[in-house]
Amino acid sequence: MKFSSFLLFHRFDDRPVREVYEYNLAVAELLEEVGFDGVWISEHHFRDYGTVPDLLNMLSYLAGRTERLRLGTGVVVLPLHNPLRVAESAAQLDLLSGGRLDFGVGRGYQSIEFDGFGIDLAEARDRFDESLQILLGAWTTDNFRHEGTFYSTGEVNLMPRPLQRPHPPIYVAAVSPETVTRYAGQGIPILADPAAPFHRVERAAQKWREVAGAAGHGTERAELVVSRSVYVAPTVEQARADQERFEKAFDRARIFNEKSAPIDSRTQQFAKGFEYWQDRYLKGGDVGTDFRWEQLEVIGDPERVIAQIKMLQEFGFSNLMCDFGSTRAMPLDDMLSTIRFFAKEVMPAFR
Repeated sequence: MKFSSFLLFHRFDDRPVREVYEYNLAVAELLEEVGFDGVWISEHHFRDYGTVPDLLNMLSYLAGRTERLRLGTGVVVLPLHNPLRVAESAAQLDLLSGGRLDFGVGRGYQSIEFDGFGIDLAEARDRFDESLQILLGAWTTDNFRHEGTFYSTGEVNLMPRPLQRPHPPIYVAAVSPETVTRYAGQGIPILADPAAPFHRVERAAQKWREVAGAAGHGTERAELVVSRSVYVAPTVEQARADQERFEKAFDRARIFNEKSAPIDSRTQQFAKGFEYWQDRYLKGGDVGTDFRWEQLEVIGDPERVIAQIKMLQEFGFSNLMCDFGSTRAMPLDDMLSTIRFFAKEVMPAFR
């Protein structure tokens, strides 16, 4: 099992964004120090829920502050960008970092972001698919040219090309069963939904391997990534008490609201292609701590957490993306202590 961590760069209490950056960059540097394999950073626009609009720029900066840590995009929202520019920037980052880029992509879902850029949310899936086609073509093809529904290019030879060949590992954010099946058929590994309970991510991994295998893609060495909220304490009792404390401080309405939901601003209904989200997104974090404890989070004392991770391993996942509290206003020293404790007490069981 590989271990990586997710950094949202969420802004709490109107603190300066520079402080948000320094906090998360300090966390990333600790991840490398204590032996994590990688870090994933999210892209968001126009709100406090994530303050990194230029994801590849931030990872390029982090590449200069680290030496070994793999640098993951978690995720690039492809419909919001010119795909040829993304291909160039990602190739440059892969080269500068010595081939450390893990390229996570998604179609996005937040209406505030699509409305801000003047892009129809109902087109997200089709724009995503066309963008992915351009990325792969530009990274691997000489004299590449594309004429499509949303994008056109002249004849180009990308300069530079990625260091990793034929291109950096690609992962697609998978929330709905449709997404899992769609990209398994192309052999693209998934970043499994952090809000899905254990039984759903198990089905997602099984479905991915079934569909990918039937399509002729090798599955034995495929790295499927599962994202979970992770917290380990010295005892089960302390972990449970801390979970209750975290939930009481969780400002759900600031994160799960209509501006961020996949709602078509013209109809005020969930956008075409996002039917799976209906009655799910706005529910968001509004689930009980018992459900979180049993069905959703990797949490407990070291023994319990190790057992849960082994369960995820048995499901077919080989990379655990740990969210140690991206939406918790946790003092930096507490966050660093939590990560150190996990690295000391849990990770050696898988090395």
